[in-house]
Amino acid sequence: MHKILVINPGSTSTKIAVYEEEQQQSVFTIRHSTTEVTQYEHVLDQFDFRYQVIMQTLNDNGVNMSDFSVVMGRGGMVPPVESGVYEVNEDMLETLRKHERGEHASNLGAFLAEKIASAIPGCKAYIADPVAVDELDDVARISGMPEIPRRTIFHALNHKATARLHASIVGKRYEDLNLVVAHLGGGVTIGAHRKGRVIEVNQGLDGWGAMSPERAGTIDAGLLVRMCFTGKYTQHEILRKLAGQGGLIAHCGSNNVQELVQKAENGDERVAQVLKAFAYSVGKEIGAMLAVLHGKTDGVILTGGVAYNDYIVDYVKAMIEPLATVYVYPGEDEMAALASNAVRILRGENPKVFSVKEGYVDYSF
Repeated sequence: MHKILVINPGSTSTKIAVYEEEQQQSVFTIRHSTTEVTQYEHVLDQFDFRYQVIMQTLNDNGVNMSDFSVVMGRGGMVPPVESGVYEVNEDMLETLRKHERGEHASNLGAFLAEKIASAIPGCKAYIADPVAVDELDDVARISGMPEIPRRTIFHALNHKATARLHASIVGKRYEDLNLVVAHLGGGVTIGAHRKGRVIEVNQGLDGWGAMSPERAGTIDAGLLVRMCFTGKYTQHEILRKLAGQGGLIAHCGSNNVQELVQKAENGDERVAQVLKAFAYSVGKEIGAMLAVLHGKTDGVILTGGVAYNDYIVDYVKAMIEPLATVYVYPGEDEMAALASNAVRILRGENPKVFSVKEGYVDYSF
């Protein structure tokens, strides 16, 4: 049995897990205080710190590093790529160093995986289905402003893993199904999956789509522009209103959906109305994706942490079930998803070679 080390860097934690193929042997969550991470100006400046705590944790728990065949890191904010498993190479690392698409803790995944794998004979480092996966149909790339084409940033790892899980449960191949997948977490991304490709999906970081616990989603662009020029806000503050301090947290002061549901059920009418607006926006976006698939769908999948909340799920179901069958797979298991992608490589699937697409333009302004 091949052993796999999975590394998933988050903003205030580093999760690591040991797998024997798809069987999890151990998992460790290393918490980082705000003081620890904010002392670094850039995310990649945290590399040595994160590497040391990973190695210390593995050593303290008696993990034999020489046993690993694969080290799988969480993919970061690379330029647009197709779905799949990518072997870490210098082109990837150099692109992440420039952080043109943004700084995020997941950018550390490739660096940490490469550092650890390089010290183990025969071991390889990979990433899989990063947030930059782009399989859009060409028509979906055109916006109303030629200077700003539509781009994708979404929960590709969980989208793909949950869609494959559903396909296995119903006894079919993911590549033979038409599905709408809605990841409901701190951010919300809803995609139209046609025969194994996500041909349309919202930009779920600071772009458009449903409201989420932490993100504004689609808003009135004209009013946003006017707000930007009032002089009341810095660029950073505006961006935080879009991602991090938007959505439920802006309206209700909390991004904890379960706590907000309890308030609504205890009679807080304002919170109840905002939660309904959240669920309504999710249902509306799912309806748009059903239209993208011309109504020919094998089902709608609700996943992510918010899918544990019947209050939200039932509202969405009421909107969608007249149109399609709804399946609910609450939560997300990024570690298992990364491990399963590693197993695909170990069983003979060829990894993809990362390179920046010719003509790629950075639109981070």
